[in-house]
Amino acid sequence: MPTVLIIEDDETLAGIMRRHLTNAGHAVEWAADGDRGLKKVRFERPDVCVVDLMMPGTDGWGVIEQMRAEGIDIPVIVLSARSSEHDKVHTLGIGADDYLVKPASMRELVARVDAALRRSGRTAPAVLEREEESLEAPGIRIDFLTHRALVETSPGTWVDAELTVREFRLVVTLARARGKVLSRDEVQQRVWGTPHRPRDRIVDVCVRKIREKLDARSPDYTFIQTHYGIGYRFEPEAKLEV
Repeated sequence: MPTVLIIEDDETLAGIMRRHLTNAGHAVEWAADGDRGLKKVRFERPDVCVVDLMMPGTDGWGVIEQMRAEGIDIPVIVLSARSSEHDKVHTLGIGADDYLVKPASMRELVARVDAALRRSGRTAPAVLEREEESLEAPGIRIDFLTHRALVETSPGTWVDAELTVREFRLVVTLARARGKVLSRDEVQQRVWGTPHRPRDRIVDVCVRKIREKLDARSPDYTFIQTHYGIGYRFEPEAKLEV
């Protein structure tokens, strides 16, 4: 399921876009300003971005310029009320892949997103293609229908860990290979669709955030185990008593 990041300060419009893109089969994340959008781009690596230009803080032009300066080649579709030829030419010139003028048809937006994904080959790995509804292990239940990881906080009581799309995808990737160590490169290829590079911390950062959500909620278990110099393994292990 490809992930679309919407960087838009208009919450109502962002909600409309989210609904249409979700109905079209995309996972959708939202950032209300350029600074938060850049953080999501760096650490969550969506498959395509839909970016407004006029935003508080870092504006859309700044987002695009910073992404390209950092070598991030994620497709960017601009959705802006600015309709002049100069704005379009300048925005495409600094690295945007497409430009739509507000108010835009949501059907056209979905079509442009799909086209950008096809051109870039950034269709996300299908890690949820199997038919089973859930995967269970001691202290955790992974629900594929609702895309939630539920942690058992007390006997019979389950709490949603509130994982993001990427975090859930990473947990599923490791859990499907339960007991097997997956290298950082294997994880990054399966979850982000890009190879792991030296000094790339995207997998480690995502694992840390998952642990903060899963392990902190579970009174009995840790779930993702580290194999130093290699990668990670999914296996619930009892917490050591202090």
